[in-house]
Amino acid sequence: MLAVDTFISPPSFTAVKLEATLAEPTTAQFRADAERLSHIIMEMQRCFLLHLCKELAPGNVSFSQYFLLAALDQKEVLTMSAIAQKMGHTTAAASGLVARLENLGYVTRASGAQDRRKVMVCITSKGSALVRRIREEMMANLMKLMAHLTPSENKAWLQIYTKIYDFCQAKHSSNNRWEC
Repeated sequence: MLAVDTFISPPSFTAVKLEATLAEPTTAQFRADAERLSHIIMEMQRCFLLHLCKELAPGNVSFSQYFLLAALDQKEVLTMSAIAQKMGHTTAAASGLVARLENLGYVTRASGAQDRRKVMVCITSKGSALVRRIREEMMANLMKLMAHLTPSENKAWLQIYTKIYDFCQAKHSSNNRWEC
């Protein structure tokens, strides 16, 4: 009877390469992934903005005006300087933005009680209704997308976006110039 030697072969080159790829991405792979993600984000933003444009058109509201309304809907009142900072505009440009929304009946302006030079801006019920309508539409579209994902994928998606949002907020609040 012949003796049979037990020989365990070393892992193949392909298996080793796959393990290395899964363990830590190379700079080239990291860049390729970032490029792919950049493309996906741009296409998603394009779709979102085109849809948002159609939703905002009947109210004669621009993107900037809508984003200001959404910010005002989260706060009771904002000063003109806070609006300028939040929107990345000068106070004069922010004043023009607010004037247009005021003419449409979406916001009101009032002078500060202690300092009449301080202008306070508040969203109206008409402005809040517009923000709510757009948000409901966005949530309905997101729910359609989420229906195509597993519960764990939905959870991971929310965790990833939350982490990105928190990072952008921290960068924004520390006045670092990192574009989100």
